[in-house]
Amino acid sequence: MKPTHLRLRRACAAAAATGVLIAPAAAGSASGASAPERSAPFSAAAAPTPTPTPTPTASSEADTGFTPLTPAVAAQLDAAVRRVMREAQVPGVTVGLWAPGKGSYLRSFGVADKATGAPMTPDLHVRIGSETKTFTVTALLQLVDQGKVGLDDPIGKYVTGVPNGDRITLRELAGMRSGLFNYSLDDAFVKKFEADPQQSFTPQQLLDVAFAHPVLFEPGAEFDYSNTNLILLGLVVEKITGRPLHDVITKDVLGPAGLRSTVFPTSPALPAPYAHGYTDQTASGQVEDSTHWNPSWAWAAGEMVSDVQNLRSWARTLATGTLLKPATQAERLKTTPMDIPGAGYGLGIFDVQGWIGHNGSIPGYEVLPVYLPSAQATMVIVLNTDSQYKGQEPSTLFGEAVTGIVTPDHVYPGHKPVAPKAG
Repeated sequence: MKPTHLRLRRACAAAAATGVLIAPAAAGSASGASAPERSAPFSAAAAPTPTPTPTPTASSEADTGFTPLTPAVAAQLDAAVRRVMREAQVPGVTVGLWAPGKGSYLRSFGVADKATGAPMTPDLHVRIGSETKTFTVTALLQLVDQGKVGLDDPIGKYVTGVPNGDRITLRELAGMRSGLFNYSLDDAFVKKFEADPQQSFTPQQLLDVAFAHPVLFEPGAEFDYSNTNLILLGLVVEKITGRPLHDVITKDVLGPAGLRSTVFPTSPALPAPYAHGYTDQTASGQVEDSTHWNPSWAWAAGEMVSDVQNLRSWARTLATGTLLKPATQAERLKTTPMDIPGAGYGLGIFDVQGWIGHNGSIPGYEVLPVYLPSAQATMVIVLNTDSQYKGQEPSTLFGEAVTGIVTPDHVYPGHKPVAPKAG
């Protein structure tokens, strides 16, 4: 079945993983790469202007609710991952778990390249889709810390021609409450992209697509996940700094965070080594290798590349706010409800059943890097397909299978099935 839109719009599902080395539990830990098996946001409903609530960042409970990663638990995880792979027909996946005093688990399954049969391994680079949003918003919040921009400034102060630009604030853009149409849901845009996935798009071209549609609602009235919001925030960062967004993120975010394997590319090239990506978001509707498709259409909303260990480190940095002032991080972590019970969206970040972070999806790849403050635990899942299974993101299916074993009180994304948004 032909897809109806480009799926770089995963609103709420996963986060990036933490960076400290964790000693294995006394009972042992699971790590390493398994041999390949031989046999790839949720939609958010409107909510009446909710009162923001701070996301918790710590727990006083002696029992963190995280299951020790013993060999027996590792075997359960192996079986669960393989089951999801079979059902969703995922070529390759890497799953990483780290929790102080509970051990660690890092294993890869399946293949990174279907043509050669090369195995999936933890060191491979992948496109991270909407996880990019966490970096763009961090760059913006650093400018807030420097007093160069205010979260309640209207976007019209920095970018002209935005519908309701005199009333939509930077806070509403980062919190997905602007009411601006998501350009990647425009049918003509999708058809143009599918006709030539190698073509380049400029930020202004993306905005022109979005602004050709009427606004969906008044600023702040509802939650609606839109890539358009991040394109605008990327332009704000460029205007304030006088530098290209990729340069700002590289020097001001990736550098201080110590993420040497994460890049904001300026071409379709991927740093080696990398996993090939596979998608059914194609003109024919058939699965194709999308590894070298041009990601410029995603720009500040989803163009970046990383690997498992960098995502692990970033997940903790993102959730704990080490690159920001405490007051600014507190603003970031104030969430408003989405349509998933126990879930809320902050400023380019979500809290889903206690897991803090963001997921990412772009044709050929999905990532789910998240951090659970109550257990100081990190989960990172990366896979080389975005093809949905029964209307669900494969990364969400893996997240649910894994957390159902290790954090039964914090199952991601929850026990209620996710209802995909049509169109």
